[in-house]
Amino acid sequence: MKVYNLACPLSHHFEGWFRSEEDFFAQQQKSFLSCPICESAEITRMPSAPYLGTKKGNSKELAENNGESSPSSTSVVAPTNDSMHLTADQKQEFQQKMQATMLSVVREIMTKTEDVGDSFAEEARKIHYKESPQRSIRGVATVDEAANLIDEGIEVFSLPTSAALKSTLQ
Repeated sequence: MKVYNLACPLSHHFEGWFRSEEDFFAQQQKSFLSCPICESAEITRMPSAPYLGTKKGNSKELAENNGESSPSSTSVVAPTNDSMHLTADQKQEFQQKMQATMLSVVREIMTKTEDVGDSFAEEARKIHYKESPQRSIRGVATVDEAANLIDEGIEVFSLPTSAALKSTLQ
């Protein structure tokens, strides 16, 4: 299995897992690869350090030894006024952390909510008026439908996501 660091022209960085290098090139030629954030098909392979699987220690110990947090911990990043005075490398690192945090939040929302599709407004009303069991839902609503729900006192928020984020990412 080959794991590559990939990026699109907008500097969205993500991982791709492939059976082989040839598999990567074949998928790239056929435009099967796309950015999970902006859906651009212009993907570039970035330099990456090789991963060597070892039997010593578990992933948590390895992460702690490298000064990283364990996979179960959450890292939160917020912009500050100081971000205006960062070097180009620091800005890129900051942007990557923000993207990673955003993707993490979106993935968590996707796994902890029920997709009701186009019937979002109808189902949200049923839940609000206790005609349907209480649960967290997500789906599609027009701007007018969302405004009407808010007018009725039903809390909703818009989460713009690409089609790639609506399914499981590897």
